Amino acid sequence: MSTLGAYFQLARVGWVLVREGVVEALPSEGLPPGAAMAKSLLGLFARRRASDDRSDRLARAVARLGPSYVKMGQFLATRPDVVGTEFADDLAQLQDRMDFFPVSSAKASVQGSLGRPIEELYSRFDDPIAAASIAQVHPGEVMTPSGPRKVAIKVVRPGVRQRFAHDLQAMYLVAHLQERLMPSARRLRPVEVTRTLEQTTKVEMDLRLEAAALSEIAENTKDDPGFRVPKVDWERTGRDVITMEWIDGIKMSHVEALSAAGHDLNLLADRLIQSFLRHTLRDGFFHADMHPGNLFVDAAGDIVAVDMGIVGRLGKKERRFLAEILYGFITRDYMRVAEVHFEAGYVPAHHDVASFAQAIRAIGEPIHGQPAETISMGKLLTLLFEVTELFDMQTRPELVMLQKTMVVVEGVARILNPRFNMWKASEPVVGEWIRTNLGPQRILVDVRDGLKAAFKLAEAAPEIVAKTEKFSREITAMSENGLRFDAATAEAIGKSEARHGRSGRVALWVIAAALIYIAIYI
Repeated sequence: MSTLGAYFQLARVGWVLVREGVVEALPSEGLPPGAAMAKSLLGLFARRRASDDRSDRLARAVARLGPSYVKMGQFLATRPDVVGTEFADDLAQLQDRMDFFPVSSAKASVQGSLGRPIEELYSRFDDPIAAASIAQVHPGEVMTPSGPRKVAIKVVRPGVRQRFAHDLQAMYLVAHLQERLMPSARRLRPVEVTRTLEQTTKVEMDLRLEAAALSEIAENTKDDPGFRVPKVDWERTGRDVITMEWIDGIKMSHVEALSAAGHDLNLLADRLIQSFLRHTLRDGFFHADMHPGNLFVDAAGDIVAVDMGIVGRLGKKERRFLAEILYGFITRDYMRVAEVHFEAGYVPAHHDVASFAQAIRAIGEPIHGQPAETISMGKLLTLLFEVTELFDMQTRPELVMLQKTMVVVEGVARILNPRFNMWKASEPVVGEWIRTNLGPQRILVDVRDGLKAAFKLAEAAPEIVAKTEKFSREITAMSENGLRFDAATAEAIGKSEARHGRSGRVALWVIAAALIYIAIYI
């Protein structure tokens, strides 16, 4: 899409948000007088409905805008640092439910992806039972040497990739305008956030990668008690289709059904949070969409997690950071918590460590006066991120995704056990990880990793020397002759600048005319 097309798309999005009352429902506190007046005037164009709930207005607007914006809303729900806590909560309530697409289209997608007829792949291919913005799920059956086996067949929605690529241009335009016109937003790196959304959604739209995620977490958890994921049928899995084990179980949100089936709800709550922390700290790889609809309990009492389209990863540095923070809060060593932020490079060095420790103490001390079952680890991290904004901490998308997922997992655990004690349940996993990775064993691990790095550096030394010598010659030549563009490069830069300036001015006039037309005739 051209820049002009992106401006038109942005105008359409803005108009839908105005008409559905989303702009009118936004808080006015802190807005400059001009912006507050503009917001009031735009509110005159909002449709009047019986419900004035902001989350309902947002749901209607997103439904009108289409699947791409459902996915964007769900993604931004994991980024309260970008959209604010209240708005993130509203976005988290968005239901990713869409109309079914025809079974014939699903079969055509499967055949095109796998290159084999449906009759050869499945003995049964039933009507869909669930549909979302990216894919829909069909029950099916395959023949095996031991007889028929029931499977779940997930098929990508036709045309969704093209629609998302089209809508993404407007999202990038908003991000660039934010960075250019709102200096305070640059800390949140909106362009990088949009790039993360693009990458996350592209991964989610390639079902081979979801299958790989299921396979990886299955390998990581094969010896873990009480947790598993569906087995993947790789023979019947491609870019547009994934076939996996059918899960017969009870959703974790159906508490009465779980009790009636004889499951220990307190044990399930403990097992859920321990499994999540084990995946996070031990493996650095976790399911990032663990809402109750994606969690089942099978007849054996095992938790089965489905829909691995969204996953999170933490490197060793981030895992140590997280563990030291939790340990520092538990032991009330706020100076150590502050030092960890500076050592990791998350807080700029020009800030004072003692002042930062004081701000962290303001979070930690009130917590120590509360009953353990009322303290949320996820909310603790939320408060911590809010304080770090005062000290120019750069946004860490992987940590924000972890924090949001932790809040969701804790919420599910408290559905099962209202008096759930997060700290007691997590201690076996967090304590073991801290003893292994922050105690004496850490030194041995660091030495081993250091030796590996040294060997790799030694192997690469001849190539590094050659590249350094070449770079030195180029710098010398540049210092003697100056940095020069060839004629073609200089001409291309000039044309690009002229084109962007001209198209931007034309776009603004066209949008202004379109909005005047809409206001008068619609």
